Amino acid sequence: MILTMVFGIIGGLGLFFFGMHQLSEGLQRIAGHKIHDILEALSKNPLNGVLAGTIITSIIQSSSATSVILIGFANAGLLNLNQSMSIIFGANIGTTITSQIVSLRLEDYVLPIVGIGVIFYLFTKKKIYQNIGYIMLGFGLLFLGISIMSQFLEPLKNYPYIIDLLVKVGEYPLLGILLSALLTGIIQSSSATMAIIISLSLQGLIDLNAAVPLILGANIGTCVTALIAGIGSSLTGKRIAVGHILCKIAGVVLFYFFLKQFTVLSSLTSNALPRQIANAHTIFNLLETFILLPFIPQITKFLNKIVPGEDHVIKKGNLYLERRFINAPSIAMGQVAKELVRMGDIASVMLKNTLEALVDNNERMVEDIYLKEDILNTIHREITNYLVQVSQKSLSPYQSQRLAHLMNISGHIERVGDHIENITDLADTKINEKLPFSPKAVKDLSYIFSKVETSFKYAMRALKKNDADIAAIVTKREDEIDRIEAQLRDEHIDRLTKGICNTESGIIYIDILSNLERIADHANNISRMILDEQVANRKPLNQNKM
Repeated sequence: MILTMVFGIIGGLGLFFFGMHQLSEGLQRIAGHKIHDILEALSKNPLNGVLAGTIITSIIQSSSATSVILIGFANAGLLNLNQSMSIIFGANIGTTITSQIVSLRLEDYVLPIVGIGVIFYLFTKKKIYQNIGYIMLGFGLLFLGISIMSQFLEPLKNYPYIIDLLVKVGEYPLLGILLSALLTGIIQSSSATMAIIISLSLQGLIDLNAAVPLILGANIGTCVTALIAGIGSSLTGKRIAVGHILCKIAGVVLFYFFLKQFTVLSSLTSNALPRQIANAHTIFNLLETFILLPFIPQITKFLNKIVPGEDHVIKKGNLYLERRFINAPSIAMGQVAKELVRMGDIASVMLKNTLEALVDNNERMVEDIYLKEDILNTIHREITNYLVQVSQKSLSPYQSQRLAHLMNISGHIERVGDHIENITDLADTKINEKLPFSPKAVKDLSYIFSKVETSFKYAMRALKKNDADIAAIVTKREDEIDRIEAQLRDEHIDRLTKGICNTESGIIYIDILSNLERIADHANNISRMILDEQVANRKPLNQNKM
């Protein structure tokens, strides 16, 4: 009996998780890749940050996932600590949407919802209808999981020691908070814990007095995922993770002193116990947010003290493009050159990290590269807009040529980022599909990576120093890289035809070579522009330099 009940609860919880994943996946497909755009647009002030966190978490159905995304954005310099904390508060509100959905008691409509979802998903051609079907399927499975859990929890009524334990949770709230925090920390989902709490309430195993401490504990336990993600992240990432759990603990401690009043307030929101439980979860997070939100500056100062140190993150946007220099074109273009060197430094780090992602199957590195590529795109846009404004001033022929070169160089670096992103996509496929790379393939890739990386670094050094001699070295090495790429390609195709290498791995390998060769081409094009500029200035080359 006990084993059957345990299996039923595990199966119901599994269906709940899978349904929540399907629901989240469908919502994200409809939303498209808008998560960062929403965060960037709405995180300018605390209230908008809360709105952004609520929207994003409503889409991805997990405050823990939102926290992990924020830590990743903070590592890449896309968000600061103040912005991140306000978004965290919004994420806490957004995650209550799931429990609100669960409390609607739609179990009787589960099978029709699943059936209609399958029809939309399998028998329609338009993506929008397929995604709606995906959402309905997830929605139905979520409720099916709740129904199964509730059904298999019913026999608990026959176990007096279980009833005694649940009664003690109501009598000793601290016990309930600790048990729920532990459970949520293990399964890493407050939504799943809330589903279990609501399932217990459906069987009359707990009342609101016992449910409220469990709700508070679930809010603490959900921070575990962020704490894990914070390990090994930047200082800002660590501060976000620590801030998340400290704010949750502060909120729970505050509510603990007003537990009876909070329980009474929650009981007034509905006549149905599941709705009261879901409403209590929402009210807790709403009140916690509006109590702590005005103190974000003080919270961030405190976090900077308890997690000390200087964080070295890449700032999104430009560092050197000041509007006051637009009326002085020579100075303005000098500032653009500095920004281009910064772009090149970011791209160089991305290129190095891409090899690590490929060789070590490092998924965290993959995400970091994607974020840095977004930074490159932003800087490129800002440089282009800045140079357009400079071009409207009175320029000498040399200044006009230099401006055109700077704009083109920005484009070349941005395209280098695109090729690195392509390689990262291939690395992601290799990781997810567990495709093998032979030691020979890894060795050859490391070799051509080092050649391309050196060539690109020399191009950036030539740009930084405005040095034609260094630029000339890059142009000389272009043919060498082309020969290496062709040789490695031919050798690999030969191995493929002999059946020595995995076919899918081989396709990825060839695509990586193509992208590396294109990066070397862009480095060469950048160097040729520097040479052209030096020729225009009539500076002789020192072929023996370096």
